[in-house]
Amino acid sequence: MSITATLIVQMIVFLILVGFTMKFVWPPIAAALDERASKIAEGLAAADKAKAELSAANQRVEAELAKSRNETAARIADAERRAQAIIEEAKARATEEGNKIVAAAKVEADQQALKARETLREQVAALAVKGAEQILRKEVNAGVHAELLSRLKTEL
Repeated sequence: MSITATLIVQMIVFLILVGFTMKFVWPPIAAALDERASKIAEGLAAADKAKAELSAANQRVEAELAKSRNETAARIADAERRAQAIIEEAKARATEEGNKIVAAAKVEADQQALKARETLREQVAALAVKGAEQILRKEVNAGVHAELLSRLKTEL
């Protein structure tokens, strides 16, 4: 065979191979490539969507954290106000109780002073009677002279 006939036969076989490849082999490969490209595009879109959702979730978390910080600060401030009010109330009650105790002590002291004065008056009256008795050198009857002794007590 001649080289020209071999080249023509090889060209015909090559063209048949190209036709067969274009008709039967190329469409499944192109479909697989298109499918893969669409999956990659879907994956990228899903990644972008997830990224956006993550960003939104982070913003919501930050908002909730800020809200809980504000609520916590408000609760702490409220607790401090309540504690201060309780302290003030306790101070007021303690002051009131102290004033009552002081007043009761003053009343008791006044009563004891009055009692001591009365006792002292009685003792002075008894001493005066004894002194008068000794001066007069005779016995003075306390029952007979009760009015005189009571006047003496009041004068003292």
